[in-house]
Amino acid sequence: MSAFDFSAYDPEQVRLMSEMCILVDENDKAIGAESKKNCHLMTKINEGLLHRAFSVFIFNSEGKLLLQQRADEKITFPGYWTNTCCSHPLAVEDEVEEENQMGARRAAQRKLDHELGIKAHQIPLEKLQFLTKIHYLAPSDGIWGEHEVDYIFIAQVNVDTEPSPNEVKAVKYVTKAELQELFEKAEEKGIQMTPWFRLIAENFLYKWWDNLDNLSNCAEPNVIHHM
Repeated sequence: MSAFDFSAYDPEQVRLMSEMCILVDENDKAIGAESKKNCHLMTKINEGLLHRAFSVFIFNSEGKLLLQQRADEKITFPGYWTNTCCSHPLAVEDEVEEENQMGARRAAQRKLDHELGIKAHQIPLEKLQFLTKIHYLAPSDGIWGEHEVDYIFIAQVNVDTEPSPNEVKAVKYVTKAELQELFEKAEEKGIQMTPWFRLIAENFLYKWWDNLDNLSNCAEPNVIHHM
């Protein structure tokens, strides 16, 4: 971590940059591990560094989607609005397990608690329905970015939130129409939306939203969408 000057960044977010992510190839085959810092530096991404990630979309019983606004302390995409939770399984025993996406499920459960205070009993692993994988690349600010094979999970469940202010600035539930309007007017209103959330929304999310009662018909568990 010593080669990069982190003095301008939040100390807790800097600490998390030492976590080890799972490196993969474009077929999501695990090929090693690397620090969260290196996985998100554009200089490394431009050399081909690719890591495993997940994105969770939680809908309540009314069919509204839970969004979060990333904290200003975040190093990548600070202050941006995004889906319920997005992060990375770590290169640790519990989170490298690939059968039934168990490693990514455990990571999602861990981060839902860490970021949003959603406890495990409210979001058991089996409630996370796996839809597909998406491979994308998205620069953040010229220094940082994302290059991920992203596991997509959806759950329709009512949860209690207690966001960590170091991770999450705000949360809100939206209808499909409200989200569509948010994307349409984001630039005009100076609202920043994460690129992976926009990508997923434009290509997949609204179909899934229309089929919350029958998501198995939308699942593509053996497909990686290269975007």
